[in-house]
Amino acid sequence: MSRPVIGVTTSNRSGWRIFPLVAFNLWLAGGRGLRWGAGRAADLGDVDGVIIGGGDDISPDLYGGKLVTSARLDPERDALERGLIEDALARGIPVLGICRGSQMLNVAMGGSLHQDAYGVYRDSRFVRTILPRKTVQVAPDTRLADISGTQKMRVNALHSQAVEDLGDGLRVAATDLGGMVQAVERVSDPFAVGVQWHPEHLFYARRQRALFRALVTAAHARRAGAAQIGAVGHDACNG
Repeated sequence: MSRPVIGVTTSNRSGWRIFPLVAFNLWLAGGRGLRWGAGRAADLGDVDGVIIGGGDDISPDLYGGKLVTSARLDPERDALERGLIEDALARGIPVLGICRGSQMLNVAMGGSLHQDAYGVYRDSRFVRTILPRKTVQVAPDTRLADISGTQKMRVNALHSQAVEDLGDGLRVAATDLGGMVQAVERVSDPFAVGVQWHPEHLFYARRQRALFRALVTAAHARRAGAAQIGAVGHDACNG
């Protein structure tokens, strides 16, 4: 069976170094990455799944928020990724959101963001590193729990924004010890999970590689016309 092709959105500033990491994780999981970005062709007809990658803050114009002075925006990328998520889910294409991508998944489904997340969640530990220095608690009875287990997880963190109001059809899948949302997921097919951290930097950790494997499994299921969430759950139980 051929490897599912996964479209991966990246920043035009940092995509040259981030995409190879994501592509490496996808290859380990049995998939193949295709780089997308603002100004590049991005055709959902060419792929079996989508990763919305990390990068700049999301403009509050998309959800009616107020801009904070520290925000760095990329409106062209905002428009691209919001449209990709909406169209992908409408076509039944599975989605994985990474950091900014998790936030965009929430916004595309009608949710909103805290512009200054650590100003709201003062008990959340502020770290800004690709090293696993932040503790995350995975919620039981969630897709993420099936994929990565419910033990406390050490992850990295590079974000300043976080989920405020949940988008339609989403639920919280993980929080940090201060209560800030760290992962969201769709409750029904197609498969869609967003994580606030950067698992592509943690490829040496089995629980992080499992996120990419889950997306590839869901992409295989879509090809076969099978239930994606059921396939991911079955794979997790037998992995």
